[in-house]
Amino acid sequence: MYAFVSMISMWAIPVIIVFIPLYAAFKKIPVYETFTEGAKDGFDTAIRIIPHLVGMMVAISVFRASGALELIIGWIEPLLSRFNIPGEVLPLGILRPITGAGSLAYTTDLIKEFGPDSMIGRIASTIQGSTDTTLYVLTVYFGAAGIRKSGYALKVGLISDAVGFIAAIAVCFLVFG
Repeated sequence: MYAFVSMISMWAIPVIIVFIPLYAAFKKIPVYETFTEGAKDGFDTAIRIIPHLVGMMVAISVFRASGALELIIGWIEPLLSRFNIPGEVLPLGILRPITGAGSLAYTTDLIKEFGPDSMIGRIASTIQGSTDTTLYVLTVYFGAAGIRKSGYALKVGLISDAVGFIAAIAVCFLVFG
């Protein structure tokens, strides 16, 4: 199973990078022109999201500095220990929907402390790739697009983050345990 996963990991990105331009050429889509148009639109989007980004970063800083993260972890950690889920990955499950940079920094710390080939390092890396920054996406992109009613998107996003967190742990125990 490990060899199969390694093979897929090694070939997935190169295959995608080659496939997309070939498919576009087959469909007679001007690849370079389409890319440059998208890049130009990306600059406009970046300027529109800056105020929302700053607001989200301030909220994240307040959340972490207030001690709320540690309080939530203290409540949930005993439950996770019953299922042999390492408590060290719990802050990552909480941080990931809020902040990509903060969760990446925490993942980096876990890998430095426990090693990339440890179960905690593997779980942290898998969580990082299996979940999304839901609150960040809703705040920044929905705000920039002027979408005000995001209740269903929030629910679905947080549920999918929870499922991604649990699935990442389960897959790591299946493949590496």
